[in-house]
Amino acid sequence: MNPRRRIVPVFVPHLGCPHQCVFCDQRIISGQTLPVGPDDVREALRSAQAVTAWAELAFYGGSFTAISSDLQNSLLEAAQPFRRSGFLTAIRVSTRPDCIDRECLDRLAAFGVGTVELGAQSMSDRVLAASGRGHLAEDTVRACALLREQGFRVILQMMTGLPESDPETDLYTAKSLAELRPDGVRIYPALVLRGTGLAKMLERGAYRAQSVEDAVNTCAPIVRIFCEGGIPILRLGLHPSWELEDKLLAGPYHPALGELVYSRLYRDEAERQLSARKRLPDEVTILVPVGELSKMTGKGKANLIWLRDRFQLRQVRAAESGDLSPGALAIKGKSE
Repeated sequence: MNPRRRIVPVFVPHLGCPHQCVFCDQRIISGQTLPVGPDDVREALRSAQAVTAWAELAFYGGSFTAISSDLQNSLLEAAQPFRRSGFLTAIRVSTRPDCIDRECLDRLAAFGVGTVELGAQSMSDRVLAASGRGHLAEDTVRACALLREQGFRVILQMMTGLPESDPETDLYTAKSLAELRPDGVRIYPALVLRGTGLAKMLERGAYRAQSVEDAVNTCAPIVRIFCEGGIPILRLGLHPSWELEDKLLAGPYHPALGELVYSRLYRDEAERQLSARKRLPDEVTILVPVGELSKMTGKGKANLIWLRDRFQLRQVRAAESGDLSPGALAIKGKSE
């Protein structure tokens, strides 16, 4: 159990989902293959009680608010004794933007749900149609407004590299989602999993998967938009698992994709600051916040080598500074 976040996940793959998105196989992504019922909720929470004093329950996958009201009620009711005892401090659900209305939100509120995650994926109707999402960008805007009106916290999920998308379209999605002022976002570069519609598209040449480098190049400016907007990024890339790796056919899978993206952001900022200087010393030291040194240096000091060659410097070093805030950096020449 993660002692910092204390989230108890319960996966409800494909339950209630009225569409089959080309990228989707929740059973592969979650590792969950059997139907989920109230006993599973109780067992998950009892197991969590053995290792932590309090927790948050999260229903991931599927479209929670699209499943039958009876099943919603039974799953949420199973959590209520743990909520009344004080062990369960919060509940969140994940669903689709077109499966939100006032009636379902009244139900969620009555059971103590405080956060709703919406799978927006893209704010381009063309991309949504090509991906088989079955909803429009305006559904995400409408759902966010309803959730805010009812006092829920809102988490938005977006994907990069979907069919008919490109880096500019993905950047537009990030800007559009940032304007909705969510309480957090998740960014998932599209992966091609065996047995999905995307796999069939790849096989017939109708889809080109992103490489890891493509995803880094696309996600870096997206991350910058959310960071500058003060919007927390809860996840970048799918959580590594053997089930995922076993079914992966193509796409930008990397167990440390987030680290690669943040490393690129540091490199880009260092490049910007060096480019702005009228005169460069032969040797520079790049100062970064404490704990961020590996992101600045990159794997095998790749960032430092790239900057050295880019600006024809004799040497580029990196060092930590306690005077810098997260994400900031400063550059000093040899004589400064």
